[in-house]
Amino acid sequence: MANLASRCHLPTPQNPPRYFISRPTHNHRQFTTVSCCCSTPSHPRALHKTLSEITSSGIIACLRAPSADVAREAAAAALSSGISVLEIVMSTPGVLQVVGDLVGDYPTSTIGVGTVLNAEDAKKAVDCGAKFLMSPAIVTGILDYARNGEFLYIPGVMTPTEILSAHAAGAQVVKVYPVSALGGVQYISALKKPFPHIPMVASQGITIDSIRDYIACGAVAVVLSDSIFDKDAISRKNFKMISQLAYTASYSAKEAIEQCSKKR
Repeated sequence: MANLASRCHLPTPQNPPRYFISRPTHNHRQFTTVSCCCSTPSHPRALHKTLSEITSSGIIACLRAPSADVAREAAAAALSSGISVLEIVMSTPGVLQVVGDLVGDYPTSTIGVGTVLNAEDAKKAVDCGAKFLMSPAIVTGILDYARNGEFLYIPGVMTPTEILSAHAAGAQVVKVYPVSALGGVQYISALKKPFPHIPMVASQGITIDSIRDYIACGAVAVVLSDSIFDKDAISRKNFKMISQLAYTASYSAKEAIEQCSKKR
């Protein structure tokens, strides 16, 4: 397992500040990312590449874990079973170490950090290789930081006003949260009528069985948390179950995307 210090900025004389650029090459629906350290931020193409990966996947797997070790094992189970886009919640113990390790161990996957609530944590996550960040609300400091094009920021929104405000402030995609409490599939469908040009990720309370409906109604992707990282499976360290759920979810998303493509 690669050492975090080789990828993550730590304020020591032996390990000066570093940034990452991604040089993607197409390989069907997957991309190969070559990370290198340099003194300038990544080209905006990397940001668009991340959004493309999320759209192609149809799923952002959201992981909450009680420890860094469990997070690594659960993430590995999902990433080895069809999941290509993974978000680890900021409150997970050792999250920065885990993100750094996963970025090195799964270079073709898109690793991000969720529930990021301030610019300071955002910078730490990006320094450790996170390609995207998510929040449950619009965090102005992170939106400002995201203007450098080094990472994709997905702010949480709930109302039409928040959607339009986030988009006007520079957000290329928004997370509709908490979507189930707001009306679920019907709410996404209603929002897409006035905002067909704004990519939306649906988040909260989504099951594997409902992936198809959300994609069909216009969501570019859905966030799956307990549907993949089942709470009982996490507590029992049943990583085989997580692997099975990840495979089922990724297969369902692939089918949904293909069906929508045919209709277009």
